[in-house]
Amino acid sequence: MNFIKGFLKFVPVFVLAGLMIQGQDAMIAAPIAFIVAVLVAMIVDGKKWQQCLDSAMDSVKNILVALFILMLAYVMANCFMAFGVGASVVNIALKLGVTAKTVACVGLVCTAVLSVATGTSWGTFAACAPIFLWLSHIVNGDPYLTVCAIAGGACFGDNIGLISDTTIVSSGIQGVQVTDRIRHQGVWSVSCLILAAIAFFIASMGMSGTGDASTVMDNITPEIKEFLLAERPAALDLLDQVANGVALYMVVPLVLVIALAILGVNTFACIGSGIISSYILGLIAGTACPIQEFLDDYVYAGIEEAGSWVIPMMMWVAAFGGVMQCMDAFSPLAALIAKLSKKVRHLLGWNAILSLLGNVALSDEMAQIVTIGPVIKQVTEDNVVCQTEEAAYKLKLRNATFGDAMGVFGSQLIPWHVYLGFYVGIAAGVYPLVQITNIDIIKCNFTAMIAVLSLLILTFTGLDRFVPMFKMPTEPEVQLKKNIVDEKTA
Repeated sequence: MNFIKGFLKFVPVFVLAGLMIQGQDAMIAAPIAFIVAVLVAMIVDGKKWQQCLDSAMDSVKNILVALFILMLAYVMANCFMAFGVGASVVNIALKLGVTAKTVACVGLVCTAVLSVATGTSWGTFAACAPIFLWLSHIVNGDPYLTVCAIAGGACFGDNIGLISDTTIVSSGIQGVQVTDRIRHQGVWSVSCLILAAIAFFIASMGMSGTGDASTVMDNITPEIKEFLLAERPAALDLLDQVANGVALYMVVPLVLVIALAILGVNTFACIGSGIISSYILGLIAGTACPIQEFLDDYVYAGIEEAGSWVIPMMMWVAAFGGVMQCMDAFSPLAALIAKLSKKVRHLLGWNAILSLLGNVALSDEMAQIVTIGPVIKQVTEDNVVCQTEEAAYKLKLRNATFGDAMGVFGSQLIPWHVYLGFYVGIAAGVYPLVQITNIDIIKCNFTAMIAVLSLLILTFTGLDRFVPMFKMPTEPEVQLKKNIVDEKTA
């Protein structure tokens, strides 16, 4: 009887996952799953309507800060793309001098920085694929290695970028500040990027060839631009800025935002500094617009864009999680994970695996974050006793990292994932000389491989203590509830 009741409580998760698998938008799937959760709570667990509503509203209150951050994040992303911050990153990369041995490495680093600046992996890949695939062609590089590099690099900012929607959503679900999250995983993330760059350089050692990087824009034909206009218009804007040139000092707003985030400055102040500095420098560089147009086309438009989908979706997901928590729906899964774990780090490691498996099943990183995020949150809360609030907060930071990393980087290792489908479509449209498949993007995606494997190994083994700011609290500062019971009965 208990098994049947526990299974029925989990039905709303199956509904949410099933709708997402069928291709329903989260804005449709989340409200439906919420309604199912309320019905299950009332019928199976005897909860009253008001109890469910109160739990839902309390959960939504917990992510209010994240919702405001999202609105400003969309504004900053628009400014960075339009005023030349993104284009300055690409132009700096092209001025470094690219050869067959270095094109993949330069592509990796450039897309990593650009994805941090714009907060979008899909937009970054669409903007950089024509540049670096044709650049690889010019210098006689390996297009397959290059596409793997820019695919992995484009995901970097989606996992640690201050204005990435996946970063903000995963942080909001776990109840942590985005800047705290960036500081927590910053050294680990940059280390993964460095190791990936080394791996790409080693893989390119046998290649030889040079070329004039300044001619790369000549290969981006009107047909390619027409394709990008239909698929990713923002990428075309960035390409035009690269072709026409933009002041290199436009990279300053990005550097400022990253520096402030590392210093632990409030998230709103970090994003605000990026918006204001990009506009002021854009006026000097001639890329910005009059103040009223700026307010209408970038500030207003950014807030409207965030409010049209991401914010309502997050509110419904939070409400859904609140109802699920109200009826203690995840307790059977929490009990299973606790049974498999001897220490807190083992339990957190299983949370990471659960996030990865969720991505495999759902084939969508945001679907995984919103579906599995509340699960791993409750698994931790149900099974771990923390001696201090600081220790509890660090566990939340790691869970937020799991949801995002296993969603974004994990997507690069799943052949049927929507990420790879998009990447393959863009690659085929902008560089038709070779046929690139989903498997080709996986084969040498060293960034994703290193990120996923290192996160699992560091968590399970406790070796994360050697990574600055990445160490999780350990026993006796945190303990599994079952171990406390065992100690008392011994």
